[in-house]
Amino acid sequence: MSNSAPEPLELVRSFVNTYDHEDGTETLTDPGALTAWLDANGLGAPEAGAPDLARARELREALRAILQHHGGLDLDPGAPRIVDEAAERAKLVVAFDDHGHAVVEPRAGGVDGALGGLLVRIADAQRDGTWARLKACPAEDCQFAFYDRSRNRSAVWCDMKVCGNRNKVRSFRERHA
Repeated sequence: MSNSAPEPLELVRSFVNTYDHEDGTETLTDPGALTAWLDANGLGAPEAGAPDLARARELREALRAILQHHGGLDLDPGAPRIVDEAAERAKLVVAFDDHGHAVVEPRAGGVDGALGGLLVRIADAQRDGTWARLKACPAEDCQFAFYDRSRNRSAVWCDMKVCGNRNKVRSFRERHA
């Protein structure tokens, strides 16, 4: 089973997974790494500074909290506010294309506008019904973002063989301790 999401939602999944909780690997190690990630993922190459990096990481973790909520965990009430603030910084607006269709787009430049491009993908995914299928593994030592491809949208673990099995073993041990 693939953990990847349909395009363009895959970019959001990839962004959330720039921090790997399982081994503590941080992809966005410094402002230059953020610029490189944005550039490599088609969001432009704005020069990032330390405040941009802090806001990007904060947005990433807020999105992770929302994805965990998609999987059934309680929603951190601060997460939507952080995403709202990112949308404000990106100056997201509704515009109309040459065919008269409404589109959401960031008007801000720099890192804020680039991160706004991620938020646009989320808005599009909410409209097409794929957003709720993007989840984050509830295992504290995993939290990997994955796309739920199950027919009934009930997948919980990013990988049943690893995280699901680890949780089942832990529960079994607790019950029999």
